[in-house]
Amino acid sequence: MFSSVNTENVMSAENQQERLISSDWIVGFVEGEGCFSVGFIKQPDRSYKKGYKTGIQVWHEFAITQGASSLNALKKIKKFFKVGNIYINKRYDNHTEHLYRYVVRKREDLLKVVIPFFKSHKMHTQKKEQFERFVKTFEMVMKGNHLSNEGLIKIIKIAENMNVKKDRSELIRILREHMPNIE
Repeated sequence: MFSSVNTENVMSAENQQERLISSDWIVGFVEGEGCFSVGFIKQPDRSYKKGYKTGIQVWHEFAITQGASSLNALKKIKKFFKVGNIYINKRYDNHTEHLYRYVVRKREDLLKVVIPFFKSHKMHTQKKEQFERFVKTFEMVMKGNHLSNEGLIKIIKIAENMNVKKDRSELIRILREHMPNIE
């Protein structure tokens, strides 16, 4: 599915030597600090729209979070990929600095830049499995599988195994409240 995409944002020939060094640095940085996420938002009042037939919106996100003292690293990554945005998460608790997130959510940017980059620059930690599940669910959405209850359930089951921090049954429990026929 991704073999014919245009990856000029990531693979341009300008200053190729610097890009090779940056590619390894970015992969290592993402393995330590990055996240590939699949999320679900209830949209029951929009079931008349094609993308919300099940009453659930599926979204994908690539993100890296850093404290304010490391904001320059996020700026370098944003400059490298030429997509996404950096957002501030102001903290008013006992932490000493605000958090910043570099985020890519736009499907076209994920499809043409982020996914091809990480397919050609392999990761070596558990993050590799997270990325593979991210891509699998992304491909399912691109094929329209999220528009049926069966396809949505398959996507949810893949996504619930991505982040070991969450209770694996939590997504299904939440969706059961909205769609009682989920097993």
